[in-house]
Amino acid sequence: MSHDGTVPPSPGLPRHSTIAQVAVHAPAGRQTGEEIEDDIRARNPGIRLLPGLLRQMYGFEERRVAPAGTWPSDLAAAAGRRALDRAGLGPDAVDLLIFASASEDMEEPATAHIVAHKLGVTAPVFDVQNACNGVLNAVEVADALIRTGRYDRVLITTGELGSALSRLPARHQDELAALLPAYTLGDLGAALLLEASDHPGVLGATFHANSAGWRAATVTNPYFTPRFGSQSARFDSHALAASFTGMEGAAFDALHALGRTTGDIHLCCVHQASVPFTHAILEALGVPAERAVSTFPCYGNVATATLPLQLAEAERRGLLRPGDLVALFGLASGASFGMLLMAWHPSGTPKPPAQRTREHTTSLVP
Repeated sequence: MSHDGTVPPSPGLPRHSTIAQVAVHAPAGRQTGEEIEDDIRARNPGIRLLPGLLRQMYGFEERRVAPAGTWPSDLAAAAGRRALDRAGLGPDAVDLLIFASASEDMEEPATAHIVAHKLGVTAPVFDVQNACNGVLNAVEVADALIRTGRYDRVLITTGELGSALSRLPARHQDELAALLPAYTLGDLGAALLLEASDHPGVLGATFHANSAGWRAATVTNPYFTPRFGSQSARFDSHALAASFTGMEGAAFDALHALGRTTGDIHLCCVHQASVPFTHAILEALGVPAERAVSTFPCYGNVATATLPLQLAEAERRGLLRPGDLVALFGLASGASFGMLLMAWHPSGTPKPPAQRTREHTTSLVP
């Protein structure tokens, strides 16, 4: 269809969307927890930091770090290009491009323009931003636009440069405590290609917010920092966790409305802010650990790229089969919670006409 989105859907034919491709771009650079801790001590003389604290508190081992001079759009474009290449498509095949990262190249224009320019995409673009839930919300938006016939193919991209926050100063122990979760943030690019389909891929979704908890995790706008004092980033892990209270009930209700239970899910992707956090979420949802892919220890918290990373890892290891039921659970500061249920139908695979089940015997945990 044309980029102006004026072609209406064919009458009488149901339209659905499906995630046809997922791709990630992981920078080659790696930084271990011990190296990060050494860097914190070197940058902040007088700060006391116990050796191995990041591993002890968060289960963190290492993260990917992009080369100096890398922009979020670089990581997003690399992942987007890989998704298009895997689908055998050129940039002209994209009807809409969405950039959905917590990181951005600049305040204006939208980073989506920069990603599109680097990819050679001439379709409409815009940014979607909702902390770590940006990609999940972008899928919600893309699914709605595809279902209405506005677009046939939407490329969602994200590029996270979380390691940049490690350069923030910690002038005393209280500031160090408020910044500690930021030292586990990693760099990663990811992309999802959504396409129109006759068979349901995205089956349903639910989104909720507890906006009274917005102060629990903040990264300030540099133009308005006086409102918050001199510290530009603060993370209160206990307050943030408390702001998610009740989210498991919303997830169960959404699954029930779709005629499903957590026992039907073949793969459960959850936002991973730490290993204990991931275990707590899976336990609250009643999902066994063997139906999840652990990414935090080797990548850290990659914000919006976390869910696509788990999908890509599961696919790479041969742990996803066409028709598998996949749940994406997103949690983000604000606080917001989202769950999206989908059938796995990557491009080039037949769509099974009926629901199937399988035994959950394969461990997905590395």
